Amino acid sequence: MFLQVYGIEHQSPDPPYRTARKLKKMKTGKVAVFTEPQIPMEFREYPIPSVTPDDMLLRIRMANICGSDLHFWRGHGPKIESGIPQVLGHEMIGTIEAMGRNIKTDSIGQRLTEGDRIAYSYFKPCQHCWMCLNGKPGCPNRYRDWLGVSSEQPPHFHGAYGEYYYMKPGHWVFKVPDELSDALVSPINCALSEVIYGLNQIGITLGDTVVIQGAGGLGLYATAVAREMGAGKIIVLDRLPARLALAREFGADETLNVDEIDMDARVGYVLDQTSGIGADLVAEFVGSPRVLAEGVEMLRWGGRYLWIGNINLGFPTEIDPGNIVRCSKAIRGVIVYEPWVIPRALDFLMRTRDRYPFHKIISDTFPFSDINEAFSYADTGSAIRIGLEFDEVD
Repeated sequence: MFLQVYGIEHQSPDPPYRTARKLKKMKTGKVAVFTEPQIPMEFREYPIPSVTPDDMLLRIRMANICGSDLHFWRGHGPKIESGIPQVLGHEMIGTIEAMGRNIKTDSIGQRLTEGDRIAYSYFKPCQHCWMCLNGKPGCPNRYRDWLGVSSEQPPHFHGAYGEYYYMKPGHWVFKVPDELSDALVSPINCALSEVIYGLNQIGITLGDTVVIQGAGGLGLYATAVAREMGAGKIIVLDRLPARLALAREFGADETLNVDEIDMDARVGYVLDQTSGIGADLVAEFVGSPRVLAEGVEMLRWGGRYLWIGNINLGFPTEIDPGNIVRCSKAIRGVIVYEPWVIPRALDFLMRTRDRYPFHKIISDTFPFSDINEAFSYADTGSAIRIGLEFDEVD
């Protein structure tokens, strides 16, 4: 059974990887190799591995540049040893190129065959740490087959920025409906799933006033998800007029340009919109510690604050703890999600794809061969999310 294979960490030693017999016409695949921050990635070719009985080989169709990928490229984020050639990228959608003989279905029992498109978790829990044993997401070992793993180490295709992705057991995998395009699905395993899980964990009650800090991909998804969960009023903050206009298309009732009014005025605006009470929920998707004190001030007594954007370590900020304790405010940080989220995200897109302009989340696309140009453009902040498109293989 697939669930048995992908729910338990593979214990047997990895066998040697061989060039797949069925792929004789194309014996190698390309990856974009990252070695140092802000140094152009170089393309390398490696033998395409055959799969062992419990593994899968995917052909990548689209991979995206997430904010965390930019953090790595800039030299921020979790520290990874400098100089190791590695394949970054985690937001992606792929087609099953080859699958081990023990794999029959996806994680909810749908039959899988080679050629199927699948969405899948880019991380995999270890099942042995304190977090895993207590049934909590956020396993500290979840990236053990990805970050810090040299591209020289077989099976070579460890991340999204390659023509192939080799998937070992432990991931959650779900077949993608034909009605959903690659561009709609490629952000599911990070941006949309993080938002759905985060808002589920912090909780939205029917009629809540929700403030969303940041109208990038995460913030836009959050606007639509909050609306579908029953938010009464949604206020979105950003500094780019085009993003704020798009936030209204995703369901925002009010938008504020943070470059036009100062923090005190923004807090005052939220209080005015809530009869002086404050927001029931604030959700941070900016990735800047500077916005956190403002979010705390916007909350009502007993309000809730969701943190998702600030993933970088070593960037402290000042917050008034008395405002949180005396006013019984709750803060929840979310980094990953549980297995149920991806199928719910797929269903969410199926049900609402004609209600919200999800196709605008991927605002720009580049061919995979232009990945360095794509990162330079992403670094300007002009794009909402950039998709990297891969050539079809005969």
